[in-house]
Amino acid sequence: MKNADYLTGITTSGTPHLGNYVGAIRPAVETSKNNTLVSYYFLADYHSLIKNHDPSLRKQSALEIAAAWIALGLDYDNCVFYRQSDIPEILELTWILTSLTAKGLMNRAHAYKAAVAQNEGEEQNDPDKGIAMGLFSYPILMAADILMFNARKVPVGKDQVQHLEMTRDIAARFNHIYKKLFILPEVVVDETSAVLSGLDGRKMSKSYHNYIPLFDTQKQLRKLIMKIQTNSLGPDEPKDPETCTLFSIYKAFASQTETQKMADRYRQGISWGTMKQELFEYIDDILKEPRQRYVELIKNPSDIDAILKKGAIKAREFSVPFLEKIRKTIGIQSLG
Repeated sequence: MKNADYLTGITTSGTPHLGNYVGAIRPAVETSKNNTLVSYYFLADYHSLIKNHDPSLRKQSALEIAAAWIALGLDYDNCVFYRQSDIPEILELTWILTSLTAKGLMNRAHAYKAAVAQNEGEEQNDPDKGIAMGLFSYPILMAADILMFNARKVPVGKDQVQHLEMTRDIAARFNHIYKKLFILPEVVVDETSAVLSGLDGRKMSKSYHNYIPLFDTQKQLRKLIMKIQTNSLGPDEPKDPETCTLFSIYKAFASQTETQKMADRYRQGISWGTMKQELFEYIDDILKEPRQRYVELIKNPSDIDAILKKGAIKAREFSVPFLEKIRKTIGIQSLG
């Protein structure tokens, strides 16, 4: 195997939703079909240990996310599709990187700072109360995911840009202390994924419980879209598309021409009921066939497992010899 041209993953902490589709799955599916690129896509199940303490949920989430990727057309024969936990070299590299990563760098991580700020806001005596080392050192495991395969480009949302910058810092430090082994990955920001709104207008997220599951039933998909919050403007009153959750979701799925036409209808006046129904029909039409494939895949988890294990074999064709090279570089090798 060769270095990764592209690499991305989804944490197995819940059901895949429309935001995951727009931000990670759809671009991955498109890139996976490009014969000129070496692309790696993975289920980040070790990352899920930080927030999810339910083993059954972790297993179910891995099944659902893998099935979603496959149902939507991921070319798993042309790319490297695997489960993070099937690549033991990633965890060994995590410790190697942890050993040379400055604590001050981790202190600046947004997730950690937010947790500390919350404790301080609640006037806790210990600002680190309830903060696990998994949360604190999360960026190092993410760095290992990327550097294990020397990924050149990593597509992320805006909220993950800092972690990629940290990965570059960690890689540069290793290269400086030991030997230049790691490529400094390039951050590829997906602007759409960062702004896809949920039911309440905030970013669609499992944390906010405002997401629309990717493969809910047709009936449930319509029900959730009808729940999306709107303002009190009347049916015939002009509306601003740029401040509307319904429009932001539509824009993430529609073509540029379709989006422009819908924006014109907003400014002329469109009822919220009409917009919600048309949004439902548009998304449902896109997901109808993949939904059927997804249902069949979920019924046959052993088939998905076989695909992931085959992907892990391909991934380890790179990670095993590369880790051996890393070990030799840092002086962990045979004494003979």
